[in-house]
Amino acid sequence: MIRPRVLVSTDVGGTDPDDFQSLVHLLVYADRFDLEGLVSSPYGAGRSSDIVTVLDCYRADFPALRTHSDHYPEPEALCAIVRQGALETADHRGFADHPTEGSELIVSCARRPDPRPLDVLIWGGIDDLAQALHDAPDIEPRLRVHFIGGPNKLWGIDAYDYVATHHPGLMIIESNSTYRGFFCDDELDNRAFVAEHVAGHGALGDFFARQLPGLKMGDSPTVTWLLHGPQDPAQPSWGGRFIPVWGGRKTIFDRLTTAADLVEAYGTVEFVLPQPAGYGSRDTTQMILDNRLHGPFAVAVELGDSLRFRYAPRDAKLIPYRIESSHPDLTGLQGAFTAAPPPERRWRVPDPDRPNWWCDDQTPAAAIHPWPGAGTIATWRREFLTDFALRLDRCRR
Repeated sequence: MIRPRVLVSTDVGGTDPDDFQSLVHLLVYADRFDLEGLVSSPYGAGRSSDIVTVLDCYRADFPALRTHSDHYPEPEALCAIVRQGALETADHRGFADHPTEGSELIVSCARRPDPRPLDVLIWGGIDDLAQALHDAPDIEPRLRVHFIGGPNKLWGIDAYDYVATHHPGLMIIESNSTYRGFFCDDELDNRAFVAEHVAGHGALGDFFARQLPGLKMGDSPTVTWLLHGPQDPAQPSWGGRFIPVWGGRKTIFDRLTTAADLVEAYGTVEFVLPQPAGYGSRDTTQMILDNRLHGPFAVAVELGDSLRFRYAPRDAKLIPYRIESSHPDLTGLQGAFTAAPPPERRWRVPDPDRPNWWCDDQTPAAAIHPWPGAGTIATWRREFLTDFALRLDRCRR
């Protein structure tokens, strides 16, 4: 069996504990991969030390795991590939002035003389990937990326926009809603699964059970996609089924909008508004979208005599906004737009400029309302969770 080369970029330790669960899931299957990198990525409080915390649990279970397979990597070998990625999201350019430990690891792994692609599994911010591609564009054809978008895209829209604009040839699966099929199906009780099959199953199982009362691990479809199926995004697998990305996903306005203005849910929205008279370099302006008090905020960027704001709506709904600014002619301005699914006439036509870019299956039969594509994972839940439970049994001494 040819094992995939895998590098994971995760915001483990950040705002959502499901990354801890997904990291446990990855480690009980570590004998199936050649793990080459574990990168701590933004956003939030997560740091590389959080990855090491999970590896300490792996170390405790390693003797039991090793009795089942000699391919489980030594705990010290995994600690040696942990890196810290970007601590802040990228600015309006989508990259920073200097590389991170994480972006440098992506570059060095991609440049290794190996005929296999480097599978980059992105569970958090896409910033380190954007930095790596900016610094070393030659690595693009060596990569195969699986990005859990949705909220991660919302927080890292500038890095995402850089990748989409400057690296359209990248092979990437962009899962904005498909991943939800890993935990949103009602047939299997997530809490009961953790109580019966996870808690008490070694240090890894106990650590998993302490994170959340039920199973979520919404980043794990990137792993199950590699475990099962032909690894063709168009074909059914434990990680879902996808369709070629379509055009028209980015909408640019040169004015304030109303609820009648439509944009694509999970797409990109830009406002390019004229600067008022007297707007200077010391002025600051941000757009508060969807009444989000704690961000992310679309911060104004000066482009000549205009100001640009960028945002990624993560849900299909009405999204209000208001502007807060040090300039009196801007502060208090407000508007709204409606994020909606793309029309069928659009998503049925692949974007010729992005031949290797894949996204959520938009066919109604593939959805678990309101999440496109989620059904293409949920249909496999009993199989991949049964397999996961068997794997966790290996952690018992």
